Amino acid sequence: MSALSMALTDYLPIRRALGFKLYGTGLCLAQFIHFAEVEGTTVISQDLALRWATQPKQASPNHWATRLGMVRQFARYCSALDAHTEIPAVDLLPARYVRKPPYLYSDEEVIRLILAAEQLVSPQGLRAATYSTFFALLAVTGMRMSEPLALNRSDVDLNQGALTIRDSKFGKSRWLPIHTTTRCALQRYSEQRDRLFPATLTTSFFVSEQG
Repeated sequence: MSALSMALTDYLPIRRALGFKLYGTGLCLAQFIHFAEVEGTTVISQDLALRWATQPKQASPNHWATRLGMVRQFARYCSALDAHTEIPAVDLLPARYVRKPPYLYSDEEVIRLILAAEQLVSPQGLRAATYSTFFALLAVTGMRMSEPLALNRSDVDLNQGALTIRDSKFGKSRWLPIHTTTRCALQRYSEQRDRLFPATLTTSFFVSEQG
């Protein structure tokens, strides 16, 4: 294992422990290290990072800037281990990510979506209940899409009327009170789920008909 590979093995857990998700970063940096090894070097230089980041040539400048940013952050870490490491300048490949404006559903569209979900057909009849309850929960709480998907049954306190959202943005957790009508809807769903599937292979609150 090369020095850069060993550094990457230590780098990723440290960054994740600080709350960074690093989706795809490990794979990209492993590809960069392979590129460096093919080039016959185990030391990060600005030229090396720039040549790797600007691949493929038909990609957008934003894509190149993202790749270079991953290497730049990794190079900062490596510079403490190897004084020969060059940290790519911050003004290289200047590109600004422009976030697309989110689409805001109107109340009427939300209602139509939930009503359409209630019409979904499945062998046991749980699909309609799962999707309609899931979409309704998103609408009334403003939760991120991944948060209700990650709910376990122990995270849904129907007695207190609250949800525990675990390991959300930046790895933080929070306690989310819910309205009585929401609690009743979740209660109805959980009763239907447990009636149709009394023994499942998962602790997830929302389940499919495969358990």
